Amino acid sequence: MSLEQQISKGIMEAMKAKDTVRLSALRNAKKYIIEAKTAGPEVAELPDADVLKIISKLAKQGCDSAAIFIQQSRQDLADEELAQVAVYQEFLPKQLTAAELTTEIKAIIAEIGATSMKEMGKVMGIASKKLAGRADGKDISAKVKELLA
Repeated sequence: MSLEQQISKGIMEAMKAKDTVRLSALRNAKKYIIEAKTAGPEVAELPDADVLKIISKLAKQGCDSAAIFIQQSRQDLADEELAQVAVYQEFLPKQLTAAELTTEIKAIIAEIGATSMKEMGKVMGIASKKLAGRADGKDISAKVKELLA
């Protein structure tokens, strides 16, 4: 079952269970999936990689919004955002730990044969594709800089 189908099924289950937070989060994800499907050439179903990018983006936006709400002393709104982020994270692959990220990036650097910061672009290109959805871009970039310096 594709991610898009899982989200559609999750919407129905949330409606039956009257789970408003889950329903709202999944409907939001479905909205972005439909927009992505209609933006380009017509496709019956979006590939799972594209759906993962959408869900990852929504989770990151939710975390950022929650941080802003907390700064503004609006814990109620922050809690809502974090509850939706928890729903999105059910569909995302397990995030890499710092040690796993270091190991993966060291392997990519060895594979390319990169030795200096001049080759950071090459390493980042491959690392971003290989680790998409499993690590944040900022974390990847910081680790690559650290290992190439």
